[in-house]
Amino acid sequence: MRLLVTGGAGYVGSACATLLAERGHDLVVLDDLSTGNRDAVPAGVEFVEGEVGADAHRVLARGDFDGVLHFAALSLVGESVEAPEKYWRGNVVATLSLLEAMRATRTPRLVFSSTAATYGEPESVPITERAPTAPTNPYGATKLAIDHAITSYAHAHDLAAISLRYFNVAGAYGNAGENRKVETHLIPLVLQAALGHRDKISVFGDDWPTADGTAVRDYIHVLDLAEAHAMALAQARPGTHGIFNLGSGAGFSVREVIESCKRVTGRDFTVEDAPRRAGDPAVLIASSQLAMDELGWRPAHTDLDEIVTDAWRFIQELGPRAHSARR
Repeated sequence: MRLLVTGGAGYVGSACATLLAERGHDLVVLDDLSTGNRDAVPAGVEFVEGEVGADAHRVLARGDFDGVLHFAALSLVGESVEAPEKYWRGNVVATLSLLEAMRATRTPRLVFSSTAATYGEPESVPITERAPTAPTNPYGATKLAIDHAITSYAHAHDLAAISLRYFNVAGAYGNAGENRKVETHLIPLVLQAALGHRDKISVFGDDWPTADGTAVRDYIHVLDLAEAHAMALAQARPGTHGIFNLGSGAGFSVREVIESCKRVTGRDFTVEDAPRRAGDPAVLIASSQLAMDELGWRPAHTDLDEIVTDAWRFIQELGPRAHSARR
């Protein structure tokens, strides 16, 4: 397939682009490099520096695109609370421009990078696609709004669309790893402490109703996520919008993640307990049964130490070089 990958210089987008390029797809990556890394774009893949809202139409107008994988988005929860206008414009308005560009150029297929943040604080776990959607921040709200827009475009304009709502993505694949200017994810934060780049790691709450008192999250390897996108491209059907959760179906506590990082790196570092953060749920675990049944997807890399090992390799070997190559 000939595919446009928006946000293909970012963490998840570049991992998916790498896998699809390895399988012989013809890709064009569109990214403004505001958070992405040019070195993460697979070798031999055409790169266009630009914004989705302003530039997607001129790229798609070149013709013969079979689909779009849409990863480009603003994704910092705290920032979305402080500057919601930035997120509604950068996520929702930009995606509406993309949908119009796809309609104008008759681009038939879309796979959208959605998020578990659309559910907010769950009433029960594991979380299925039937769970109420009640985002607790503007980031999650913008992703949910985009899901609604895609549904209406699919029904009205025969778009073949799938949204993938994933949980905590981790690990690395090739040159694709977590290397953000502002890092908020637990595993790279802990590995930065192992490298000595952070003085300590804070554990927010040690009195949750879990086995060791710390919060539990579902971690999905970025390569498993990339596989799901490849399957979604093949399974998307005209006039329908499928929504699927993606996770490992298992949960690991904050302390389990920290201990895994210590095992993998062979390094010790300071860990301190801190008060709970407002709005943090005790447990977030996905049910991916629908994706298994309808897409034929199965997570293959669910061992926590394997996920951490891949992330550790990336942060040691590629992270500093990739970071220095931004813009």
